[in-house]
Amino acid sequence: MKEDLIKELIENTKGKSLTENLKYVSRKFGDSVVFSSSFGMEDQVVTDAIAKNNLSIKIFTLDTGRNFEETNYVHNMTNIKYGIKIVTYHPDTKDIEELINTKGPYSFYESVENRKECCFLRKVKPLQRALKGYSCWITGIRMEQSPDRSNIQQFEWDETHQLIKFHPLFFWNMAQLEEYIQSNNIPLNELHKKGYPSIGCAPCTKAIKPGEDIRAGRWWWETGVKECGLHLHKKEKVTS
Repeated sequence: MKEDLIKELIENTKGKSLTENLKYVSRKFGDSVVFSSSFGMEDQVVTDAIAKNNLSIKIFTLDTGRNFEETNYVHNMTNIKYGIKIVTYHPDTKDIEELINTKGPYSFYESVENRKECCFLRKVKPLQRALKGYSCWITGIRMEQSPDRSNIQQFEWDETHQLIKFHPLFFWNMAQLEEYIQSNNIPLNELHKKGYPSIGCAPCTKAIKPGEDIRAGRWWWETGVKECGLHLHKKEKVTS
């Protein structure tokens, strides 16, 4: 049945605008649709469309405890501009205390396994709480952000969380993103102007050099596919 639902969603949103698609998904799933924001460029565009159209889509964010101050600032400015309160989920205090007391505050630099453990405790576990009870999860993922993400599609089934994932900006390019941001005077993380196209935790993110991959600054000491675990799951591709 989920295959039929995904086909229906793809068909009914094909060729439509961002606002039209968000309105459609809001009507389709009602109070069971939620959007996760990390206050990057893509997420700010989706938040703008949700807030300006007074859509009943809950917006939440994950505060890992290692955010840049610039990220906290744009969080606050976004709340003020749109008159909203973005719901914040934090890691479990006991998890973080045990991690730091056992391995220290920078264990993630020591191995991929340690880094994934930190991401799991600070991001994945809070995400599980944030998504509980929802049927549709909206994200800011775009196809061109990384080669691995080109293997998914605008709507997909998330086997881990047992829900539909919707990426409304999936086919947008950077030029479209920048034009929308400028035209709508959207609050933007200042780090984007300093060479940070993708922004995560402060110790794990740095500016990239001209010509580098858009995610080269994330977990910059590692090689290979670099994801935190939020969007790694079994996917069921359904062609339209």
